[in-house]
Amino acid sequence: MRPIARLLLLLLIATSLHGEEAAFPAPGKKDTCPVCGMFVALYPQWVATVVYKDGHAHHFDGAKDLFKYLHDLPKWAPGHQAGDIARIGVTEYYSLIRMDARAAWYVIGSDVLGPMGNELIPLASGEDAREFLKDHAGKRILRFEEVTPELPAKLDAGNFD
Repeated sequence: MRPIARLLLLLLIATSLHGEEAAFPAPGKKDTCPVCGMFVALYPQWVATVVYKDGHAHHFDGAKDLFKYLHDLPKWAPGHQAGDIARIGVTEYYSLIRMDARAAWYVIGSDVLGPMGNELIPLASGEDAREFLKDHAGKRILRFEEVTPELPAKLDAGNFD
């Protein structure tokens, strides 16, 4: 791709992602991850957020804990239903802008670790994910719907299959 075309594409992505970021509240200093209990605001480059239709939000210190939460709401958020979720966001690795988690591409098994170790690394495009996978010794690229309930525990154990 020509340099000017690549620059325009990056600007377009950044502009669209910035609009999405506005849809996600920032975690406060006292907001803790409902899965691991860590203070989320200490890790701004890893923040993931679930916003419910009534406006309240739960924040996470990475996509891995977000997926643990989503796959077992009765354990992590008693009384909450998946149908009550309005938006799910993750922080895109390169831009550090929160984007729709369902639109992200996730790399697992890379040499980049999050606050809780092995992490799903959110990227804005398939091209970015393939480049990240190559540059950071990643093992696989997944889409949102491909993250199984078992995967976060496998990542905790260092298993990337």
